Amino acid sequence: MARSLRIAILECDTPMDRTRAKYGGYGGVFTSLLQAAADGLPMGQKPTLELSIFDVVNEQKYPDLEDIDGILLSGSRHSAFGDDTWIIKLVDFVASILEQQKRVSNDQTPFIRIVGVCFGHQIIGRAMGMPVQRSDIGWEASVLPVDLTPKGEEIFGKSQLGMYIPNRIITVQGHPEFTEEIVRELLENRHRQGIFDDETFEDGMRRVARPHDGVVVAQAFLRFLMHG
Repeated sequence: MARSLRIAILECDTPMDRTRAKYGGYGGVFTSLLQAAADGLPMGQKPTLELSIFDVVNEQKYPDLEDIDGILLSGSRHSAFGDDTWIIKLVDFVASILEQQKRVSNDQTPFIRIVGVCFGHQIIGRAMGMPVQRSDIGWEASVLPVDLTPKGEEIFGKSQLGMYIPNRIITVQGHPEFTEEIVRELLENRHRQGIFDDETFEDGMRRVARPHDGVVVAQAFLRFLMHG
């Protein structure tokens, strides 16, 4: 019998025009990814997804923890080390769940598991008291290989960069939800705005159509949310 999995997607940004027209928001982007991931799991492991979406930037709304099994924090163009009111509120919300996890870790009480992507990965690190800052190696754009530890390869079955604490958190710095068309729009817009120079833009466009492991990573998310 399929298990129901209740996931609250916390939208930490608004996508660009073409992506927004197709998906409505990052909640729609992640809905598409997570459903594809669930559909690809073997029978008996495939959950029934109950997805809810919360705009934590403009509306600053959050789920009732009694109604969900896990949260997923999206990426964002904003800085996770910023002090905007909504960012501080998001950090505090994540920290409260982490604290709840500690309180119930010694008994059988279910608690909320946390998934983070890029900005979300960094927000979780900040909520855990880790230093968060801008990378000093510049932009990493488009499809890139990532080397993993043996534990990471065990979790994902593929290469991915992030954090993992069993039953508590799983995060990645990359964007498993980004399709080729989403990355093309991002590269084109940031090049036009002068954020990406010609070299960064052209290098990213050369790699944009390469296959990536987004669905594989999302399947790891689902397994984590179901089993820890």
